[in-house]
Amino acid sequence: MRPLTPYVAELAVNPSARHGADYGPAQMRILNADGLNTAKAIIGAWPGYQPTPLVALAGLARAADVNDLHYKDEAHRFGLKSFKPLGGAFAVARMLIRELPGIVGTADITIDDLLAGRHRQAVSRFTVTAATDGNHGRSVAWGARMFGCRCVIFINEAVSEGREKAIASYGAEVRRNPGSYDDAVRKAQATAEAEGWHVIADTSNDIAARAPRDVTQGYAVMAAETIDQLPYGGAPTHIFLQAGVGGMAAATCAQFWQEFGPKRPMTVLVEPVNAACWLASLKAGHPVVIDGDLDSLMGGLACGEISRLAWEILATGADAMMTIEDVAAADCMRLLAKGAYGDPVIVAGESGVAGLAGFLAATQDADMRQTLGLDGNSRVVVFGTEGATDPDTYAEIVGPATE
Repeated sequence: MRPLTPYVAELAVNPSARHGADYGPAQMRILNADGLNTAKAIIGAWPGYQPTPLVALAGLARAADVNDLHYKDEAHRFGLKSFKPLGGAFAVARMLIRELPGIVGTADITIDDLLAGRHRQAVSRFTVTAATDGNHGRSVAWGARMFGCRCVIFINEAVSEGREKAIASYGAEVRRNPGSYDDAVRKAQATAEAEGWHVIADTSNDIAARAPRDVTQGYAVMAAETIDQLPYGGAPTHIFLQAGVGGMAAATCAQFWQEFGPKRPMTVLVEPVNAACWLASLKAGHPVVIDGDLDSLMGGLACGEISRLAWEILATGADAMMTIEDVAAADCMRLLAKGAYGDPVIVAGESGVAGLAGFLAATQDADMRQTLGLDGNSRVVVFGTEGATDPDTYAEIVGPATE
């Protein structure tokens, strides 16, 4: 039995990929070992931190005719049901650690100071803001509540009411903005400049921007955990990564590249057919803006503009890119929810399954298998970056979640 109908709209090889090359100085400017150690130390100090599980999907691996398949299940991260706290909340902490010493007159501020509520009055004078389709905003709001600063989150008109309420539940003021996610990004930036707020963005046109760098570095903790959890020596042969603006994909690609160098896995980006900004950009050899209707069931990936920061890594780090139809994500959610082929039952959100859905769909096409080098020896890792973060949407697709 085959796991999925082949809902791949397009597959293309990145003509600028540097597979077989060492992680270079251009990428090192974005993410490096010192930054990862800092992220591990800060995030590891938060209440409730523990690595999320890496789940073996042996049944799906057999159905897809590969050696093995592992799924990093981020539905268990800090109770927020997504990997996003590693980025947004970490960037809030880094901003406060940088900014507070000049205000309170101390040499430095530690994460223990923030968690203990020291300088709480000074922290309360900070306002952080971000644009989001749901999970990033929830992460920033959660971090702001944990450390004690004000938070204003901008969402676009397509964000569900359930996601809006989830962000607000962490004490954030939520403002709905007309247009797309990219329009909300611009609105958040303009408002912050006028009000003197701190933008905790997960995308940027400026590779020197601190918050997006911090967000991306925090995401690398997920990849580092995964590498530590792999049950076999050496690198997997393939990783399939949902793209969006590119922060998670860049962080994961970079971490595997740093760890394994020329022996790193083939990195395949996956995005909705309606929002294929990475496919267009990598084919063109430069960032391309996608206009028009970006709407997708995979709302967290419905972006028309890539992050310039992520481009520095993925322009040569991504080996291939593919687009999938929304129905592939929905089918994949149902496949995981019923524990198909004897695998563990997994609750996975619509954006979080894109990498797995892309992989499974590609395995159904002989030409795609050959292009990606997928065979019976392949060891594949995918990242389930969210659980049922919008319970109503999840219930419409799969039925009530039983997390």
